[in-house]
Amino acid sequence: MQKRIIDGVEVRRGSDNVFADLGLPDAEKLKIKTGLVVEIRKAIRAIGLNQQEAAKRMGLPQPKVSGMMHGDFSNLSERKLMDCLNRLGYDIEIKVRPASEPVGHLTLATG
Repeated sequence: MQKRIIDGVEVRRGSDNVFADLGLPDAEKLKIKTGLVVEIRKAIRAIGLNQQEAAKRMGLPQPKVSGMMHGDFSNLSERKLMDCLNRLGYDIEIKVRPASEPVGHLTLATG
């Protein structure tokens, strides 16, 4: 990580994964789950659903949707989050290819 001093404060340029920069376990998994939740939130807003309607459509209890909207998605798997996006009318494509490094990475591409 590159560091600089700005106005007397040490500033470091992070990687593309803030969870890894913070040294959290399962950083790749957290990055993917966060990306999926961001897309779910966008989808709910785009469709114009309230939490109760979104919960029904995604097959979740409303309190879990509320938690997700407030950043608590630890109790939801990546698979369940992908299922939620499918139920909201979104396709998910998983692409597998050889890695350029000995150990591959998970990447979430949206668009």
